[in-house]
Amino acid sequence: MDKRRFIALGALIVAAIAFTLFFMKTGKEDNKVFIGKSNIKVEDGRLTPEVLWAMGRIGGVAVSPDGSRIAYQVSYYSVKENSSHTVIYIMNDDGSDVRLLTKKAASEHSPAWIDNDHIAFLTVSAGVQQIFSVDASGKHRKQLSFMEKDVEGFVFSPDMKNVLMVMSVPNPLVRETQYEDLPKSTGMIADDLMFRHWDTWVTELPHPYIAAFDGGKVSDKAVDLLEGEPFESPMLPFGGTEQFAWSPDGGSLAYTCRKKSGLEYAKSTDSDIFLYNLESGRTVNLCKTDGDEDRNMGYDINPKFSADGKYIAWQSMERDGYESDINRLYVMDMENHRKWSVSESFDSNVDDFIWDPEKDYFYFIGSWQGCMSLFTVDLNGNVLPLNTDACDYNSLAWSRNRRLIVTRQSMRNATEIFSVDIRRGLAEKLSHENDHIFGQLDNMKVEARAVKTTDGKDMLTWVAYPPNFDPSKKYPTILFCEGGPQSMVSQFWSYRWNFRIMAAQGYIVVAPNRRGLPGFGKKWLEDISGDYGGQCMKDLLSAIDDICTEPYVDKDRLGCVGASFGGYSVYWLAGHHEGRFKCFIAHDGIFNLEQQYVETEEMWFPQWDLGGPYWEKNNVTESTYATSPHLFADKWDTPILCIHGEKDYRILYSQAVSAFQAARLRGVPAELLLFPDENHWVLKPQNGILWQRTYFNWLDKWLKR
Repeated sequence: MDKRRFIALGALIVAAIAFTLFFMKTGKEDNKVFIGKSNIKVEDGRLTPEVLWAMGRIGGVAVSPDGSRIAYQVSYYSVKENSSHTVIYIMNDDGSDVRLLTKKAASEHSPAWIDNDHIAFLTVSAGVQQIFSVDASGKHRKQLSFMEKDVEGFVFSPDMKNVLMVMSVPNPLVRETQYEDLPKSTGMIADDLMFRHWDTWVTELPHPYIAAFDGGKVSDKAVDLLEGEPFESPMLPFGGTEQFAWSPDGGSLAYTCRKKSGLEYAKSTDSDIFLYNLESGRTVNLCKTDGDEDRNMGYDINPKFSADGKYIAWQSMERDGYESDINRLYVMDMENHRKWSVSESFDSNVDDFIWDPEKDYFYFIGSWQGCMSLFTVDLNGNVLPLNTDACDYNSLAWSRNRRLIVTRQSMRNATEIFSVDIRRGLAEKLSHENDHIFGQLDNMKVEARAVKTTDGKDMLTWVAYPPNFDPSKKYPTILFCEGGPQSMVSQFWSYRWNFRIMAAQGYIVVAPNRRGLPGFGKKWLEDISGDYGGQCMKDLLSAIDDICTEPYVDKDRLGCVGASFGGYSVYWLAGHHEGRFKCFIAHDGIFNLEQQYVETEEMWFPQWDLGGPYWEKNNVTESTYATSPHLFADKWDTPILCIHGEKDYRILYSQAVSAFQAARLRGVPAELLLFPDENHWVLKPQNGILWQRTYFNWLDKWLKR
């Protein structure tokens, strides 16, 4: 399942960044073609899959030390080449003087400022990914690191005397080659859990290394902070350099790690923040100091020091094994080791944060009421909202004149870079990466709708309308079922589950924030665990029934779609919808809960949400497993499209095959789309186009004929 990470990394926009890292991480994908900004012409003002894949995708953003300039990466995709290419741009902090900084055929990414005139980044040298630098004019390109293996991420110390580098080491718990006389054998042997994760066999583990930096070259004598330990830092599968922090004096490094392996790792979410002292070589666990081993038992990630070094803060979950627990903003006084949460009055997740550079104060991005919004909080826990616009903010950095540099997106617009005046909470757009495309598109209306649930609650539901919407006409309508299961239906922009492209094809899209989603209080969030087939399913039906009271909704042409837990929802509703829908689409969904329990890799999830294994009979497990969609396949009577990636180890593709075959054995019209080379997402350009075409062909076949 993909709950915490979709939100923590900016919802589904993380897919674009993850693809860049996946494709470029090893540095061994030699792009022979320079793929740059597309000049695609949009026909009839309509967003299509081809137009969607022609957009540039903004990734990492870095602000110069003096706050005057911004470096950022953009990934471009070629459907013809079926590949991507990442470049780095630079602009002033007011959005002026935009220049392409890197122009090589190989991708160059992950920009970070060395000083006000030089930028470091990652690219390939002799088949190995290394740290390079270039000046702000794009000249004086220089290789800084000469490691024997890929540098997967890096962070320079504030005094620029050292650099933290992420490099992988062999995982001793997964064995590949067993016999010298069988060199072509492909079998792998594992004797414990977590032998594979997300989409790969865990044959390597990322480790943090520290090496000296003299201003021109990184020393090849790097110290592995986890030498001899079978642990990972940053944590797989999505952790990056945000999980590290240098102290302001450069003398210590804080890092995130879950020092567990095998079965213990698979069942626990208990990661901690460790502090390594460069002079003494000593490491201290900040989360479990002074005999308080019973504290900070859930995820503790992403440390950041205050400007004066007096405090360190991080995101913290309270309970072990619950990956969707409320993400709190936790602070530790470095002198007396006192720890406390400053976000207790904020009844939702702190998804990212930044210290105020001048005082003991925070700015953070929080999940609230269907948006990823900006807030402030002091050390006493006084929280105030900073913006009221309907959008999702993602990253945070400081520029001059107390302005925040952020990335922002919505259901109507792709990610761009903005500057926020914190005194007035006003956002100014700085980048214009896709203006040439959006300027050709017909506009789309998105509005918030309050839906009354069966238990009398008000549920926020986003409704996206087709361009040039005419309320006197009737439109086919789609119910979107969110995944996670605890990921808010925010103002996200996705390159697959994109509401604007759905609306552009003539569909009204209904996206409810059903029970179990963050941003509406702790009780609303937790009302899904152990109740998969309960109130959350009633909420989905309430949303579609509510919109059907409108005269412009064609009640005879309703579809239901979703991925991950949304796919589970589709499979479940297929046996309970009582004739509401004319077709279904499930992507990477759970069809058989018993099957899911023994197939998934992160065991903490089914342990918490399903109540444990199906062979342990208790009130929770018996009621939960009784909601498994496969038990209601005898009631399936509506056409269904099942989609799955064969490299998805979170929810195995056998779930989609089982659902498809069950439908066909019952005589129900069905299609199966499998991707042998995709994981829980669809990341390759041609596969992405195929996904969109198959998706809309199926909807059109059953809802437009």
